[in-house]
Amino acid sequence: MAINYDQKEILKASCVDSLSTNYAQPKFPDDFLWGVATASYQIEGSPNADGKGKSIWDTYSHISGNMKNNDTGDISIDHYSRYKEDIQVMKDMGVQAYRFSISWPRIFPDGDGMPNPKGLDFYNRLVDELLKADIKPFATLYHWDLPQALQDKGGWQSRETSQAFGEYAGYVAKHMSDRVNNFFTINEFQNFVDMGHRGIEMVVQGKPVKIELAPGLKLEQKSLNQVAHNAVLAHGLAVQAIRSNGVKGTKVGPAEVMFCAVPAIDTPKNVKAAEKATKHMNARFLDVMQTGKYCESYLKEAGKDAPEFTDEDLKIISSPVDFIGINVYIPKMYVMASEEKPGYMEVPMNVSHPKMLSPWHTFSPEVLYWAPRLTQSLWNPKEIYITENGCAASDVVNADGKVFDSDRVMYLRNAMGQLQRATSEGVPVKGNFVWSAFDNLEWTGGYGTRFGLIHVDFETQKRTPKMSAAWFKEAARCNAVV
Repeated sequence: MAINYDQKEILKASCVDSLSTNYAQPKFPDDFLWGVATASYQIEGSPNADGKGKSIWDTYSHISGNMKNNDTGDISIDHYSRYKEDIQVMKDMGVQAYRFSISWPRIFPDGDGMPNPKGLDFYNRLVDELLKADIKPFATLYHWDLPQALQDKGGWQSRETSQAFGEYAGYVAKHMSDRVNNFFTINEFQNFVDMGHRGIEMVVQGKPVKIELAPGLKLEQKSLNQVAHNAVLAHGLAVQAIRSNGVKGTKVGPAEVMFCAVPAIDTPKNVKAAEKATKHMNARFLDVMQTGKYCESYLKEAGKDAPEFTDEDLKIISSPVDFIGINVYIPKMYVMASEEKPGYMEVPMNVSHPKMLSPWHTFSPEVLYWAPRLTQSLWNPKEIYITENGCAASDVVNADGKVFDSDRVMYLRNAMGQLQRATSEGVPVKGNFVWSAFDNLEWTGGYGTRFGLIHVDFETQKRTPKMSAAWFKEAARCNAVV
């Protein structure tokens, strides 16, 4: 499927021509990867195909009222059947790396026990097709679709789920690491723990909004903190299992949503304040994974609700990783330094702050600079990947068949410009994965919220590259913001 947005006109202002002008166009490092990302439940469909077990999203989405318009992932974009077509679309778009997630219940229908060979076969075919298209595969082992059979036995409230995840990770690494060199263990710990097991309240345009994910539990704080601990324990067990079962050179790390504080004004004191706030907000997940201990401020704040853990747990949780993946959309807060504890104060977000289509999505492209920079200064990882970054837009197919998502192009140009600033200062960002490759099921938001670079007609399954896909193709070709 060719991308046809007047490429000749685009090339007139391409990287080759602009580099010959009076200014030097900044570029990304030569080994930087231009990627896109998806998640299994959001795109695959075929929930009962080839022996797949039920996931918590198969259950949750079929409970009336949980999903906008009662949408489900039963069909979605039918990627399970159309993966070859989708890979060709990505190849035409100039994609260099593809971050996909593996559905745990496709591999282990009951979460543990006997594996399902047909489930593994699908991902083997997917990877082989990606390699044929010269697209580097990055596999995420958990993007929220827990096997329902494990949920019935306690889900993430049980350490047995952590152990089962380690076994699943080892099995996948043993059978796929000969072709998949990079594995992300778990996607967005903070979100699936808090939104899935208690629900969170966000203030959106001055109004409180409750956000929930599967399995839709309402746990008390101590139980919620124990779920968080079991999740990072699962990560550590998975890292160890991948090390034991993967071929030599296999790399592994987490893919966490980065709760980032951005200094409202870039002064040394405010930057230090942003570091303190960022460390505290990531105490339950990234910080303990990297330091091997829960920071004192978190344990003190949790008090009697702190999770139960052992020294051995902490050793497992902090198993060395090869990279940190961070999903970056918005700052969690803007901060300034304060003489009072904890050493920073949150700057209120002005109601008139510009936003993208999603009401929660403030237009704050500078977070693509600060998130990796603070990740480096706090935990000093060898490599960083931006595992998700993108925006929803009100995409409409015009009469000429094209989708002119100028707002998404504007967003990507500004966000990637900030990321390039970080790499130019030596922050070891190795790639960026735009969310998302295709329009898909936006969890409880259903099919009305479109994040894709590729438009999907959910009735006909027709794929249409948007103008942002043409921008991506040229930017990837130039390895620079265009």
